[in-house]
Amino acid sequence: MAAPTEEKGSRVLVIRRVHEEAQGIRAFDALPEGASDSHDLSFVPGQVAVLEVEGAGRAYFAIASAPEDDELEFLVKLSNDPASRALYETGPGGRVRLAEVAGHGFDLKAQEGRDLVFVAMGTGVAPLRSALRSALPRAEKYGQIFVLYGARTPDDFCYQDETEAWRAAGVELRQVISRPDGYEWSGQTGYVQSLLDNVLPTLSDPVALVCGSREMIAQTRDRLHEMGFAPERILTNY
Repeated sequence: MAAPTEEKGSRVLVIRRVHEEAQGIRAFDALPEGASDSHDLSFVPGQVAVLEVEGAGRAYFAIASAPEDDELEFLVKLSNDPASRALYETGPGGRVRLAEVAGHGFDLKAQEGRDLVFVAMGTGVAPLRSALRSALPRAEKYGQIFVLYGARTPDDFCYQDETEAWRAAGVELRQVISRPDGYEWSGQTGYVQSLLDNVLPTLSDPVALVCGSREMIAQTRDRLHEMGFAPERILTNY
């Protein structure tokens, strides 16, 4: 990961609300302390925040909201990491410190005129949601917009309450699960990079925006290379 760069110094964020997004995954909406209606943080869609929870240390969390959104949003997965677990258990009114903002995010301006193919696995959907929410109000500036989203089970998909709005805005959403046993699932199974074969050949000028685990990113990059995708058209947020 790129070395974090300080963004206007550290800020205290106040959690305004918490909502369940998937099993073991919660979304946290926050504002800087003292702000009443909207944040004043400058960031690029897809960038990552370094959040510090008192007594539990720091961890990296992608910003799931767009810069234009009033509030900041973070997806937090329950894990053994002390900071992640402490934040996961924080309720409304709790405070965390935004220490730094890291990564280069996604330069959406540079992609105007191209087809956007968002490829996400698990909580990797957070930085891609930030970019998607920023791009959709200006969808006419892009070609086709695809969201390819993979998870272990149907219960692991986040932002299911937003998918209809994405479709209504013209987004082609394709979902895939890797562990179908025990679930009623009529969609595709396997890994998210398997969806590329049916999407990319239909596009004239695509760029791939990829987020997930390091292993998933590497496998997706390899598959794109095999399909003849130019390296400069494979974008990650850091």
